[in-house]
Amino acid sequence: MAPETPPLLTDRAALARQRARADLAAASFLHDEAAAQVQERLEEVNRTFTAPAIVTGHPALWAPLLPGAKVVADEAVLDLAPGAHDLVVHAMALHWADDPVGQLVQARRALRPDGLFLAVFPAGQTLHELRAVLAAAEAEVSGGLSPRVVPTGDIRDLGGLLQRAGFALPVADVAPLAVTYADALALMRDLRAMGETNAMAARRRNFTRRALVARASTLYAEAFPADGGRIRATFELVFLTGWAPDESQQKPLRPGSARARLAEALGVPERPVAPRRD
Repeated sequence: MAPETPPLLTDRAALARQRARADLAAASFLHDEAAAQVQERLEEVNRTFTAPAIVTGHPALWAPLLPGAKVVADEAVLDLAPGAHDLVVHAMALHWADDPVGQLVQARRALRPDGLFLAVFPAGQTLHELRAVLAAAEAEVSGGLSPRVVPTGDIRDLGGLLQRAGFALPVADVAPLAVTYADALALMRDLRAMGETNAMAARRRNFTRRALVARASTLYAEAFPADGGRIRATFELVFLTGWAPDESQQKPLRPGSARARLAEALGVPERPVAPRRD
């Protein structure tokens, strides 16, 4: 019996429409912060990359980061040739991937030995406030729940994706951003301008009722107030960094292979462990 195909997270046609309608000139702060931090991390590497590639759903916004880089869409099959690049940046798109591990595996295969992979995308606690109030409002107004905010992974789980994809020296870290808005409707307008509204395959296809939006706005103002009568919203940018394996990279020592005792290095007396009493 053939294995069942897992359900898709994203309606790619809807996502493409949202990105085409996006007005990032009015709401680019999240991308701007992500690009600035990617640039900072690349400068810390202190290496000149001669064949970079960028995977993104917003090419006009990200192409200037690395002039001359190959820019490809975040499709299920990435347009990246094996071993063609010494740097792959996956920019603000991995949260919409149906198969994030597959995206990472393709990026690793596209890298030369000791090539660098760097991904940035919103995850963690991103929009947890909006998710909570929409769920509460929908339960009150319609007596049910439907997916409205794309699910986000935990930093520990996301870091494990790098190891599953075969990267060496994997690192995952997060940059939290606290933002305030006049009200929930202003937040929703910003998400529309970013091209980040609901494009989940399992979403309801009918129009959202005004009563639901109004109730969600009221709940948001009550539960997550900010100074000056505003509301607060959380964004977390997760960064995943890994290297294509190469013999020149540092490797951990085998257990028991140390040539000096820790007590000697610390300059303290070594004390035997007391026998265990069960």
